[in-house]
Amino acid sequence: MAEKGIDEDGAFREIVDRLVAKYPEVDAARIAQIVGDVRDEMSSAKVRDFVAVLAEREAKKRIKKERP
Repeated sequence: MAEKGIDEDGAFREIVDRLVAKYPEVDAARIAQIVGDVRDEMSSAKVRDFVAVLAEREAKKRIKKERP
């Protein structure tokens, strides 16, 4: 039986795509870096179901602080 799981890599790619579209004034590479940093910080979370949602929220906060 296949394990039911979350495609976390795909979820994070989608987060980057959404944030790049939402904040076109911020360099896409910087957005990807922020999302990657947040993901790394959450890597030890035992329950993975909501990591992507929480990471996107945190990344948005950081992007808003940095944007021109």
